[in-house]
Amino acid sequence: MMRRYFPLFLSVVLLAFLSSCSKAPKNTGGSGNVTGNQNGVDPPAGSNDGVTFINGGKSVIFNLYAPSKNSVAVIGEFNSWQPTAMKNSVDGTRWWVQIDNLDPAKEYAYQYLIDGYLKVADPYTHKVLDPSNDASIPSSVYPNLKSYPAGATGIVSTFWYSAPAYSWQVSNFKRPDPKNLVIYELLIRDFVGTHSYKTLTDTLNYIANLGCNAIELLPVNEFEGNDSWGYNSNFMFALDKYYGTPNDYKTFIDACHAKGIAVIQDIVLEDQFGSSPLVQMYWDAANNQPAANNPWLDQANMHPDAVGFQMNHQSSATRYFTENVMKYWMQEYHIDGYRFDESKGYTQVNSGNSEAAWAAYDDSRISLWETYNNYMKGIDPTFYTILEHFAVNQEEAVLASQGMMMWANLSGNAEQALMSYNDSGGPWDLTGLFYDSWGFNTATGNVCYFESHDQERLQFKNEQYANSNGSYNIKDLATGLRRCEMGAAFMFSSPGPKMLWQFGERGYDVSIDAGGRLGDKPPRWEYMSDPNRHHLYQIYSDMIRYKVNNPVFTTSTFTYNLRGAYKFIQLLGPDGTNVEVVGNFDVVPSSVTINFPATGTWYDNLNGTSINVTNAAYQTTLAPGEYHVYSNSPLKL
Repeated sequence: MMRRYFPLFLSVVLLAFLSSCSKAPKNTGGSGNVTGNQNGVDPPAGSNDGVTFINGGKSVIFNLYAPSKNSVAVIGEFNSWQPTAMKNSVDGTRWWVQIDNLDPAKEYAYQYLIDGYLKVADPYTHKVLDPSNDASIPSSVYPNLKSYPAGATGIVSTFWYSAPAYSWQVSNFKRPDPKNLVIYELLIRDFVGTHSYKTLTDTLNYIANLGCNAIELLPVNEFEGNDSWGYNSNFMFALDKYYGTPNDYKTFIDACHAKGIAVIQDIVLEDQFGSSPLVQMYWDAANNQPAANNPWLDQANMHPDAVGFQMNHQSSATRYFTENVMKYWMQEYHIDGYRFDESKGYTQVNSGNSEAAWAAYDDSRISLWETYNNYMKGIDPTFYTILEHFAVNQEEAVLASQGMMMWANLSGNAEQALMSYNDSGGPWDLTGLFYDSWGFNTATGNVCYFESHDQERLQFKNEQYANSNGSYNIKDLATGLRRCEMGAAFMFSSPGPKMLWQFGERGYDVSIDAGGRLGDKPPRWEYMSDPNRHHLYQIYSDMIRYKVNNPVFTTSTFTYNLRGAYKFIQLLGPDGTNVEVVGNFDVVPSSVTINFPATGTWYDNLNGTSINVTNAAYQTTLAPGEYHVYSNSPLKL
């Protein structure tokens, strides 16, 4: 079964139209031709990229990778923004200097001055100050934010030896097995009105009560502007201040772990935007593109969906930078996994404008992801690697066999099924819920979903476009929500990890395009006072808990037919528990035969009743939208 190619990268493509984004850099920079320096001096042993503290914070060593530059100096509050020349390493690739007589209690702002005129922030900084965006961050979200320094221009870096430390409370968190993983994807900006980690932490019980055991956050590293989905990355080691302080984020992760919830961080390392130092340091202003000698970036993008400037992952400099980014968030913030945006773009095979050529089997891309996955597993063997890949099934199967998880987008099929259409608008076939339909040999290879940040909301589609017959009208709110319940019953019954987008469990019906695709969306917490929406939440919660708590939902012994109006899933569990999921996706009644694996009492887990099956070929009539999750013994919540 081939994966369908949906407009999966609109979250990135539309970023080019945001007023807060700037693809092209504001600075321009030249480059020298230094390839080595016989009179150079290498950085002291133990000095890392960026800033290394020594002498109890009274001294720092600045260390910048910048090959082929003629001169580099550091400027900042410690030298009244007057250049302090940096020393060049013997191989000519690094520039470093030690600054003494610092106050360890003070937070200092600084930049690098390259070739006498180009000012850039440190690509390894953990915090930036932005004169265009910091003023709109309320003090309630980020208290005591350092003021932008007088006399500076552009984005500046900071360092602070005495930054408040965080004491981790949970040290023994055991990540959920990937086969039981249920991920709640959310955008902090739209999930809570304060757009803050603090409020998100206070709201965790909502997600915990739903039963999800993982949260996937849209990007939280520094991105251009404030009001964004976060895919316009510029500083990969800095936490974006729009959501709160580093300790607020750590508190949130700690609280998740205390509730048994893993934290997965969406991250963009396929490209960079114009305010990134990686772009600015080597820029061809005449042609408005990265310079030919840029260590990290391609001059031209290699695939049809690129928006930012593509990183060249065949470059050793890019691989070194990428692995440092991976390690930093893993170790500093104790996160549990990454979802890599546009992972198919990690290639130097130029596919031009062809989506099919881009998705074709790519040995070099496979090798690269094997290297990165092994690197992360070497740091933490249970760390999750999730790829938004959408390449041909054969390539994804190779990656899945090594423990990586592929995003499996079933939104179009699910929309058609819930609206009760199987026509030129698209098939209502849900076969893709099962990993074997993709040619995978492991249930953990696919993260299936009906909604994501990139897709239209199911209930919005129901209300606007759904089918009807007589008095049965899916556009009616209660009927549409009931269809969403049926969708949840099938999605969570199939083996393997699953994902839902925020508020799908309430039948969120504000279009993805309301106020602009990337515009703020209201959380609509008042939905929970609607009995029909609350019932949908309860069905989601029950199905998630059944999935997590009953081994039958991890079985490899199953039968299914998800192509017609009558859809069913049969699961035979290793502990003797068997499950039969049935549903009528038509708008008219359907006479069906349910082939139970055995006669006897079968429990209808979602309505608390049971049926007595005297003939394994059980004949019944299902009303439109009627669904059941039967089992031969009651399922455990």
